[in-house]
Amino acid sequence: QVQMVESGGGLVQAGGSLRLSCAASGRTFSSYAMGWFRQAPGKEREFVAAINRSGGRTVYADSVKGRFTISRDNAKNTVYLQMNSLKAEDTAVYYCAAGAALAYITKQYDYWGQGTQVTVSS
Repeated sequence: QVQMVESGGGLVQAGGSLRLSCAASGRTFSSYAMGWFRQAPGKEREFVAAINRSGGRTVYADSVKGRFTISRDNAKNTVYLQMNSLKAEDTAVYYCAAGAALAYITKQYDYWGQGTQVTVSS
């Protein structure tokens, strides 16, 4: 089992940057693909980005491509989401998730963090 804790959220002005971190427990972190999702009020949870177990492959939602970067450090059991050029529509609770393979949908992930709030003011 994997337990994860997100951090790094906060309030930022449009055009600014934030880096989210997701620290995972356990010695099997490198055996999981990792994903970031977000959920805005009144909306369904949506895919943001994902990275495979080695970190050699990444995928992004079209809405964040070119602005967000996902990365991982398996030695530190941590996955990151660097968010640049933030927009008001990026405001949401951001969740990290662990699964057996890189995937775009929530049900393909087995473990979830508690989320961290990102608020972008326009």
